[in-house]
Amino acid sequence: MLLGTLKELILYRLSVFARMKDYNFAYKLLAWYQENRRVLPWRDTHDPYMIWISEIILQQTRVVQGYDYFLRFMARFPDVDALAAASEDEVLKCWQGLGYYSRARNLHAAARQIVEWGGFPERYENIRQLKGVGDYTAAAIASFAFGLPHAVVDGNVYRVLSRYYGIEEPIDTGHGKKCFAALAQELLPEGKAADYNQAVMDFGALQCVPKNPKCGECPLVGGCIAFRDKRVQGFPVKSRALTVTERYLHYMYIEVGEEIAVFRREANDIWKGLYEPFLVETPTVCAPEDLLVDKKVPSFIRSDKAVKTYLCGGVRHQLTHRTLICDFYKVELEDKPDDFGRSACWVKKGELPNYAFPRLVVMLFEKFGLW
Repeated sequence: MLLGTLKELILYRLSVFARMKDYNFAYKLLAWYQENRRVLPWRDTHDPYMIWISEIILQQTRVVQGYDYFLRFMARFPDVDALAAASEDEVLKCWQGLGYYSRARNLHAAARQIVEWGGFPERYENIRQLKGVGDYTAAAIASFAFGLPHAVVDGNVYRVLSRYYGIEEPIDTGHGKKCFAALAQELLPEGKAADYNQAVMDFGALQCVPKNPKCGECPLVGGCIAFRDKRVQGFPVKSRALTVTERYLHYMYIEVGEEIAVFRREANDIWKGLYEPFLVETPTVCAPEDLLVDKKVPSFIRSDKAVKTYLCGGVRHQLTHRTLICDFYKVELEDKPDDFGRSACWVKKGELPNYAFPRLVVMLFEKFGLW
């Protein structure tokens, strides 16, 4: 379905109203929600801070994964002033293991914005100006905290609407996103924005799931075009497949006595702000006998004086757009070197858990009992 002109968009919206009249889409969803709503700590509140924290945590994260993080985050940073006053290292440590660390850095920066403004913004347009807050998050906060009529559009909403209305417009194009945003806004029942937004998201998370949706017990099945046409798994439509690249990482756990060399990632890359052991990255697979004589490796590691142990290789760690393939070494030195080429932080072994490391590094440390 291509909606390239204003006339087509108007006709499309009229067709939406017709289907609303026939099937009462929104009100069937609300009825389903009353019976099936998830009981969550950020649901029964209008506190914009709690709602904001939950929404940022749940970006790219399932509720079952984010639930405990939310509780820990709120215990550590109970209000926006506490979050704004914390250091970035403290915030990243609390976020450790949740992934997509730019969310934590943006959350921290936005907390300082809010404190500077004198309080949490109460209008959609102002909420949208917070660091790391996009259209979806701004709509969620505006509707849940302040009852404002802004429809949310996330992965669950794309799936439910595309299946029910049989929309073939790709969700990963600018035009497709505008189409779904317009439709979601049209469907928003007056005075019930918060409940409706929660309902459609819960419906997508519990009922109209990506694989094996519960069509046999779905209250909307009578009007669902995807079910009628036996094309449930064909929605939502995407215009392009996700491209996944491979990166080859070689971590070296460098030990001098009881201290370990760790490095804070500063480049605009994955895991910015987190700590890691000494890293050598190669464009392809590199065997230990080749890596340990490569000039990318500092001379003090290549030296015969360094005790080098190849702990494991080929450890795969999946990110959204990347597959990381990691080899792990232990290097024991007599003295601290001064030619890393970057600033090292020497940490006592027992204090390593106080630093925020990527989940991959934590798994390697735990596997070999290195902290």
